[in-house]
Amino acid sequence: MGGYGGALKQLSIGCASSEGKSWIHSAGQSKDQYAIWDNLPEQDAFLESMADAASAVHNHFKGNIVYINVMKNMSVDCDCCAVAEDPCMKDMGILASTDPIAIDAACIDLVKNSNDPGKEHFLERVNSRHGTHTIDAAAELGFGTKEYELINID
Repeated sequence: MGGYGGALKQLSIGCASSEGKSWIHSAGQSKDQYAIWDNLPEQDAFLESMADAASAVHNHFKGNIVYINVMKNMSVDCDCCAVAEDPCMKDMGILASTDPIAIDAACIDLVKNSNDPGKEHFLERVNSRHGTHTIDAAAELGFGTKEYELINID
């Protein structure tokens, strides 16, 4: 549903309890995991709820957390899928940052600027779910920035 699974998704959905996952997926309407699927919110509301939840976790650990995104076995499906689609892009590396917004923006930019033949399939999934809206919504909350500097370590 999120369109992109990076640091922000892991901070929100990944750190949430079952009730928390329902609260995020329903954009704050229900903690009942069985009730939310019949009344899903508009997509951007869900993505903004993910950004808000990520903000809460980030702010709780502020100054004591580092984010690591491993760009390996990249698939269009979430790792929570019972049968996820095979990876569609080659491995791109590992990124680290103290800013979850910057690291996710950098990962998306690396995909967009790659010449990998699977990038169009990957980006179609991201774009069809408005996946980068979580990054934009998180930046608007002000707990990080979309600006970054890539430093290669060999």
